[in-house]
Amino acid sequence: MSIAANIAGEGGSTLSSNAHGSLEPVLRAQQLSKQYGPVTVLSDITLDVLPGEIHAIIGENGAGKSTLMRLLSGYVEPSHGTLSMNGHAVKFAKPSQAQDAGIALVHQEILLAEGLTVTDNLFLGRELSRGLVVDDRTMRRLAAEKLEQIGCAVSPRALVRDVSLADRQMVQIARALLDDYKLVIFDEPTAVLTGGEVERLLEIVLRLKAHGIAVLYISHRLDEVQRVADKVTVLRDGKMVGIYPGKTLSQMDMARLMVGRELAALYPERTAAPSDVPMLSVRNASVPGYAEDVSFTVHKGEILGFAGMVGAGRTELFEGIIGLRPAAAKVELEGKSIHFQSPRAAIDAGVGYLTEDRKGKGLLLQERLAPNLTLSALGVFHPGLSMGRRREAEALEQAVEAYDIRLKSLGAKAGQLSGGNQQKLLLAKVLLTDPSVVII
Repeated sequence: MSIAANIAGEGGSTLSSNAHGSLEPVLRAQQLSKQYGPVTVLSDITLDVLPGEIHAIIGENGAGKSTLMRLLSGYVEPSHGTLSMNGHAVKFAKPSQAQDAGIALVHQEILLAEGLTVTDNLFLGRELSRGLVVDDRTMRRLAAEKLEQIGCAVSPRALVRDVSLADRQMVQIARALLDDYKLVIFDEPTAVLTGGEVERLLEIVLRLKAHGIAVLYISHRLDEVQRVADKVTVLRDGKMVGIYPGKTLSQMDMARLMVGRELAALYPERTAAPSDVPMLSVRNASVPGYAEDVSFTVHKGEILGFAGMVGAGRTELFEGIIGLRPAAAKVELEGKSIHFQSPRAAIDAGVGYLTEDRKGKGLLLQERLAPNLTLSALGVFHPGLSMGRRREAEALEQAVEAYDIRLKSLGAKAGQLSGGNQQKLLLAKVLLTDPSVVII
């Protein structure tokens, strides 16, 4: 019985056992290691993933979680070690071989064709046909059913470029669940999801378990891990700390194992109280099609949160305020009336903006780290026609230390960093301009 038929339903399936009464691992990794030149990013990883089991992988940014998932799903080959599925040795030279073997990967990053429809993306490379003609009607119907099952309201006819980042992630999840897989790997699946969408995703994960599907679940959100994980593997600096029963670990236990030291608290205490001095005041802000008549004030030392469902217009509102899209608003910065015609004008005025789409709008993935860091502060590092490469390199070294950016070398490209370390680089880039207001 397929996942497509069952994922929205209840109940489970009977799992077969081997002669010793224990379950045969769907996937077994033995002494996996990955090296890039002289740098070892993953060392001696051994684990079993059982049918009907949710096995979480946790660790700090740069611990090797995403590298491990890429090894297991055929995106990179191990330097050392072996893989087996259901007792048979396997080697994956490319992702399609892992998929054919029964492994699906839901990526942390959005890997969809923006110029195609949602339906086209779901069936890309596995289109249905009626005779010699592609069966668009059936694909749209199946796409609508799958999207409804996972709680995604986006239209199957919509172009991916026109849907929100969170909905794109849900489309990726739907694509991974179209076929029958033995193992589904979720790599930070809830990073761009709201509370309701997270709940729906966790329901899907638990139903996969109920139908005997093995699940590998990577997340920084320890509350999610605590809720669903049967086992927890902890990675630190590319090495295994250990494998633990999920139900016996508290969030504090997991955090201590991840960092390798005692922690007084999961989150630092706030010591500074906000003042009465208004820093940014926005009145009657409107962004056509997204937000209307929004007003707020944020004070010095204050953290002002904006909540809302996906599609509520939060991102578009602030893109309008900083000049990324057409908008109307009365804006005051430190008591002075101002209008941002472009993000450059906002940066020059002292307003930093950290985009939610770090790969599409935040970083140049094929460029080195130093230019990415200093791109918003070119006037400081490259005044006139001079090229301040030494100052740029010094700034990168300081940022790597201050933000604990894990990397193979200072000459690496932004795309070679893990997702979490890319986010650190992006934050360092925003704060390098010394803003008085930061929009995250």
